[in-house]
Amino acid sequence: MFRDEYFILALKNTLKLMAVVPIITIAIALVLAFIISQSDLKERGLYRTVFYFPNIISLTVVGIIWSFVFHPTMGILNSFLNGVGLSAWAKSWLGDGSTALWCIAVTLIWQATGYYMVMHIAAMDGISSEIYEAATIDGAGPVRKMFSITLPLIKDIIGITFVLALSGTINLSFTLSKVMTGGGPNGASSVLLQYMYTQGFINGNFGYAMAITVFTLIISIALSMVSRKLTNSES
Repeated sequence: MFRDEYFILALKNTLKLMAVVPIITIAIALVLAFIISQSDLKERGLYRTVFYFPNIISLTVVGIIWSFVFHPTMGILNSFLNGVGLSAWAKSWLGDGSTALWCIAVTLIWQATGYYMVMHIAAMDGISSEIYEAATIDGAGPVRKMFSITLPLIKDIIGITFVLALSGTINLSFTLSKVMTGGGPNGASSVLLQYMYTQGFINGNFGYAMAITVFTLIISIALSMVSRKLTNSES
C-alpha cells in the first residue's frame, strides 16, 4: 500500500483537506455564531435557518450544484470573472490539477459551516448576558468580547466541533470527490475513501480496498481518542 504512488497521493490530499477545511470551517462558524448570538435582529431565526440549510441537502446534490458553479463554460464563477474583467483568472477549475482539490475544500466548507454555527450558537447562548454587560461597561468592543469572553468560555465545545470537522472531512470528501471530479485529473483530487472505492468496486481489488479501509479506520479511531480526551472532564 505504501509503495503505491496513487495511494500516497490520496493520503496527501486527505491530509491537506484535514489541515485546511476544519480550521476555516470552525473559524467562519464561530464568527457567524457570535454575530447572530449577539445581535438583536428580528430575523435572527431566519439567518440561522438559511446558514444551516446546506447541511440538510443531500451531499450528492451539493456536489452537483457546485460542479455547475465551477463549470468552465456555463459556471457561475467563470461567468462572474468574465463579467468583472478578470477573464485571465477563468479556468477549468475541476479539470485543473492545481485547483480541483481546493474546489472540493470550498464545497466542504460551504456545506458544513452552518451545522457548526448552530452548535456554537447553542454554546454561546449559555453564557450569562451579565458578563457581556460588564464588559460593555468596561469599554470592550465586539472583537474584545469574542476573544476575551466567548472563546475562552466555549473552548471545550470548540475542541469537540473541531474533531467532528476532522472526521467529517474524511467521510464527506469521498462523496464530493466521486461526484465532482471522480478523483481526477490524474488523482489530483483523489482521497482515501474515494481511492478505496475505486480499488474495490471498480478494479475489483477487494483485499487492497480492505487494507485502505483499515488504515482509514485507524485514523478515525485516533480522532475518536482525541475527542474523548477533549470531552473528559478530568483532563
